[in-house]
Amino acid sequence: MTGRTRRCRAMLAALLTTVVVLSGCGTGGSGGGGADPPSPARRSSASARPSPSATPSRPAPQRVMFGAYLDLSGHTHEQAEALRRRQLGRSYRIDQEFFAWKDSLLVGSPAPDPGQLLMVSWRGTYYRQILDGSQDTWIAEQADRLKRYGKPVLLRWGWEMNGDWFVWGGAANGKNPAGFVAAWRHLHAIFAKQGATNVQWVWGPNRNSNPDARWNDVRRYYPGDRYVDWIAVSGYSYGTKSPAQLFDRVYNLGTDKPFMLAETGVRADGKFAAHWVGQLRRWVARHPRTRAVIWFDTDTSQSTALSWRIDATPQLLAAVKAMGADPRFQG
Repeated sequence: MTGRTRRCRAMLAALLTTVVVLSGCGTGGSGGGGADPPSPARRSSASARPSPSATPSRPAPQRVMFGAYLDLSGHTHEQAEALRRRQLGRSYRIDQEFFAWKDSLLVGSPAPDPGQLLMVSWRGTYYRQILDGSQDTWIAEQADRLKRYGKPVLLRWGWEMNGDWFVWGGAANGKNPAGFVAAWRHLHAIFAKQGATNVQWVWGPNRNSNPDARWNDVRRYYPGDRYVDWIAVSGYSYGTKSPAQLFDRVYNLGTDKPFMLAETGVRADGKFAAHWVGQLRRWVARHPRTRAVIWFDTDTSQSTALSWRIDATPQLLAAVKAMGADPRFQG
């Protein structure tokens, strides 16, 4: 080996070492730098990087948090939680609660059990009512409420915005997804100003867009990686669609954010429901960014007579229990 060759190899080794070091210095979470994903649109306001107190909302690597929106007829929340602990042999890891736009967040809602992570699903309003500044004081009050909560909390604001059934959907706001992005960023900025760094922002479209039109492409509603901590999706199987058909479209939007099924369930028809849960477990295993699965565990769903309870049939309950016992779902 000549002296020149040795010098060239030494320079190459130093260069490779520099590349490796730099590759480990990416920024993540809200307020992180770097380019936004190539396909999704953009989210909102310049937010501060989450404080260390927000870290526990991220489950262990390759583990999935199994949670629920739990509301059972004839049961208090505490009774429903106790029933599920007996049936599953474990507690739900995430407790999802729903709030209207003018609800004072967390007021009157059951406190999560010890060890549970709270997810607040907060309904939106018309974009103009947010962007004209008339709601700023109200938004700041809600940010303060979640800040005073003092523990990590997932905030899913204005979900299923690509549907035509909510007042915060693009269809009800002049077919203007950019208005949703601006409204999201406006909220995000106020929360950052109030110092609510324990809040993790969950962007959650529906599995498909209604109407299925170019202006309503789900990517147009994405506020940007800087303003989003989690990507989520709502998707239910009524007895025909597989998890891949329900979730792949949103999962593959082109961002590396952790992914969750924020609302899911299956209609309990014969053997299909239990089979579908098996499909779901395999789908999660093949999609490693998935970090949370939240079942819509209720028989009191508005505007439908369907029951999404995990104990709707013994076969379904057995399948869900097996899923909950899977080491992968111990996040």
